[in-house]
Amino acid sequence: MATHATRAAAPVTRHRTGTASWAIPLALGAVFGFYAGFLHRTGTVVGWGDVLFGVVAGLILAALAYGLGRIQHSMPRELRAFAYASLCGIAIGFLHSLTGTSILRSAGMGLMFAAAMLVVSFYVFYTHE
Repeated sequence: MATHATRAAAPVTRHRTGTASWAIPLALGAVFGFYAGFLHRTGTVVGWGDVLFGVVAGLILAALAYGLGRIQHSMPRELRAFAYASLCGIAIGFLHSLTGTSILRSAGMGLMFAAAMLVVSFYVFYTHE
């Protein structure tokens, strides 16, 4: 009598989506939008254009952070760290450009923060997996 080895099915892991999956990007977008609107006003009285600029900037960052959080589990740790570093560097570079400095200085500031975020996020992902 021949016996057949059965292969056990791989366990299906599902990631729960809780309150933190949308609350963290929303809070991050709110702080980012408030600060972007504050920097956009350039010392004058706050106008509706400044408020709208801050809301749009905050919504864009919140949507990007939420989208990255939703797909992060399907990426390897190196790519995930690079994605978070890119998002951080672009956000900081954009905020720095609102202060009126040159594009080169804003890009340099964004690259510095992106490099720091890359190291930190890779370390966190590497040690927690």
